[in-house]
Amino acid sequence: MLSQLPRASFKGKIVLVESESEAEKAVDYLLSQDIVGLDTETRPCFKAGEKHYVSLLQASTLDTCFLFRLNIMGLPVCMLRLLCDESIVRVALSWHDDYCQLNQRTPFTMGSYIELQTLAKEMGLQDMSLQKLYANFLGGKINKSQRLSNWDAERLTHAQRDYAATDAWACVALYKEMCKAREEGYEIKQVADSDADNMPDTVTRLPVT
Repeated sequence: MLSQLPRASFKGKIVLVESESEAEKAVDYLLSQDIVGLDTETRPCFKAGEKHYVSLLQASTLDTCFLFRLNIMGLPVCMLRLLCDESIVRVALSWHDDYCQLNQRTPFTMGSYIELQTLAKEMGLQDMSLQKLYANFLGGKINKSQRLSNWDAERLTHAQRDYAATDAWACVALYKEMCKAREEGYEIKQVADSDADNMPDTVTRLPVT
């Protein structure tokens, strides 16, 4: 069960990016890497008719995560290089929704990326949430308590930073583990979803021969 799993948390370096000049350096670094995990956060709406643009774009490698504060600097041209350049592998989960929301800030055409939900579906999994996939493949629990916090706040709390970085980093870690499982062999056990805390799919790694 999810509640019994150890909490997953990003242990690498977290870098806040709040200006275009800082973004330029961050994007140059990210484009020198092989694989980058992407995610976004948006200030939640609690009133009818209320609307907010994407507040934060997270881009992470296995050891460094950049938190681009779009509510402060917008979506500059250098950021579009990160999203459109074809020299790196980009991985994300449910990215189509994030892309559509980012387009409300600045229209652009997204470069190729790997959608983890598509990969999960190809592997035969039914529950494709980040929490359930991470639990199945990496044996940890991703805490979602900060999801509805104020991402437009003047200063992000340490809890917000950790949460945001973990989600983007988890996409990279999960992609690598899913690819490893496909190479080595695995089987899916379907179990009754009688409890919201249970995992409807259970992935069992087959012994390497």
